[in-house]
Amino acid sequence: MSHPVPTSLPIGGLVRAARRRADLSQRELAERAKVSRSSVNRIEAGAFTPSIGMLGRLLGVAEIRLVAVDPDGHLVLPVGSWGDIRDGAGRHYPVHLDTVLDPLMGEWWGDRFGLARPPETFHRDRAHRDAQRARSRWEVRVAKYWSHPEPPIVPDGRPRRLG
Repeated sequence: MSHPVPTSLPIGGLVRAARRRADLSQRELAERAKVSRSSVNRIEAGAFTPSIGMLGRLLGVAEIRLVAVDPDGHLVLPVGSWGDIRDGAGRHYPVHLDTVLDPLMGEWWGDRFGLARPPETFHRDRAHRDAQRARSRWEVRVAKYWSHPEPPIVPDGRPRRLG
């Protein structure tokens, strides 16, 4: 079931709901959340948009938590950071790419130039990644996708030996 995406968030109403739930005045809520009373007043009036941190503190006083959900209402969890999965310059790989920890099984741009393979890489081709993800979802969640046609098997991208 898809839910409409709000064009604006009713932040003032959320803060008022938190205040009502906690049975606090604006001054009491502000003190507990460590913000100014005037900020609470301006947020509730729609004249000020708080940062996520400030909104989290204000709602947290009433034990209300901010969450992210997808269009179907499922909780979206943060992507973790793997300290040992970094490129040669110490940077994280782009989060939208699927990291391949064994590049012998995937794509490595340096193959074209005869460069040594790193211990990890990622698939750059979006169509290839999307096809792999669709296939993986279908294989892992058979009960959910049993009525969908089977996605094509995606080649692994390894060079083939002739003969």
